[in-house]
Amino acid sequence: MSELIRMEGIDKAFPGVQALSQCRFELKTGEVHALVGENGAGKSTMMKILTGVYTKDAGSIFLKGKEIEVKNPRAAQELGINIIHQELNLCQHLTVAQNIFIGRESRVGKLFLNDKANEAKAKEILDMMNIDINPRARVSSLTVARQQMVEIAKALSFNADVLIMDEPTAALTDSEIVELFRIINDLRAKGVGIVYISHRMDELKKISDRITVMRDGTYVDTVNTKDVEIKQIISMMVGRQIYVEGHAKNTDKSQPLVLEVKNLNSGRQIKNVSFDLHKGEILGFAGLMGAGRTEVARAIFGADKYDSGDIFINGKQVHIKSPQDAVAHGIGYLSEDRKRYGVALGLDVATNTVMASMSNFSNKIGWIDDEAIQKQTDKMVAAMSTKTPNNKQRVKNLSGGNQQKVIIGKWLTRDCDILIFDEPTRGIDVGAKGEIYKLLNELADAGKSIIMISSELPEILRMSHRICVMCEGRLTGVLSAQEATQESIMHFATMRETMEQADAEHNNQGETK
Repeated sequence: MSELIRMEGIDKAFPGVQALSQCRFELKTGEVHALVGENGAGKSTMMKILTGVYTKDAGSIFLKGKEIEVKNPRAAQELGINIIHQELNLCQHLTVAQNIFIGRESRVGKLFLNDKANEAKAKEILDMMNIDINPRARVSSLTVARQQMVEIAKALSFNADVLIMDEPTAALTDSEIVELFRIINDLRAKGVGIVYISHRMDELKKISDRITVMRDGTYVDTVNTKDVEIKQIISMMVGRQIYVEGHAKNTDKSQPLVLEVKNLNSGRQIKNVSFDLHKGEILGFAGLMGAGRTEVARAIFGADKYDSGDIFINGKQVHIKSPQDAVAHGIGYLSEDRKRYGVALGLDVATNTVMASMSNFSNKIGWIDDEAIQKQTDKMVAAMSTKTPNNKQRVKNLSGGNQQKVIIGKWLTRDCDILIFDEPTRGIDVGAKGEIYKLLNELADAGKSIIMISSELPEILRMSHRICVMCEGRLTGVLSAQEATQESIMHFATMRETMEQADAEHNNQGETK
């Protein structure tokens, strides 16, 4: 394999922050090179310099042995350097072909688009990728995985030699990840160099040839994937010991029940789900994408209406019709989409911390007690080791892990006894994951009751006292910590209902109504 990209001595500073210092990176033809590090390590800044989003302060970039200056993203594309961002960049109302060639369409004369020519060229690229996607299909009709394939096709339409993938599997199912890896291997065989950025350590062994580690804006090392263990990579990433201990014990059944859910139903998303939660317990919810785990959480929290079923808190039946009702009953919910539902990104840490408890920080005539707010925020920041310059920092400027800590602080300020964590470590680096795990265990030890939804089986197995497994809206199994394995979880996660079961449930629901 010959050298494709070489970056040497790269520096980049922003006001008050040295983002990169003497960093380096190398990519060969036909190589998948993983770039890893904690949030804030400098990975994205490095790739933004390579793709022309940022201008380097110092250093050199070489493409196929020739030094280049990448002045802007369009210049990068013309050089054959393309990036696929974690948050896909497609126009949902346009077709696949229109998205692939947007701004570069074939035309009839100067005014009219030549849709047939664009669709034919799009089909050529999709066929080369062995992907069966109709070039005329609207992007909005495609799954996230298929939209990602369109992004790859768009990059290849520029005759890309270098393809940068930022967290490409974050929103994909296991079967979709297999398909993505097949395409990556096909591209590798064609000589395309791929930079693979991911927080999922287990993927690195499966797909990468080499791994470069960054930490605190500096280059740490580059290693051959086959010669290194994941624990060594993690050690290089964090430069410190991380918290890995989990609850290796079963539920303490002597502790009181704080939450009981009986026969919960909502269309075909939730089918007769029943479970309970003890004080001080971490109850894991596992299942494949679309199993109904998030829908159950949202129904309990009052974010979505449910058709039938009963909810009991501390033995008393409650009627939760809105999130306000849930919060009043001591339930806090950390959504899987924290940026949309968890925090107000444009507001500061202090405001976010007291957002769910503002009435406790104001008097009868509405005056806000700023001193009390700052004192409470200081307490939460210290308790969770939240990394923020000060309480006035806008939450959008914090890393994903620290944003998650602000949300937890919000619900602890509200003094919620039941906390629902939906994908608590999604998009969070391995060091921050360890801190979140430690915090969850401390909350459980302090008597808080936790429902944890996660698509990562090692996380579920590490953290849960019991594990509820769902498949297609049904609760198919409940496993203790001692009996749970990845194999047993997957057995229940794929236990599809028969037509007879579906008809019987449908009839029973009709009789209940």
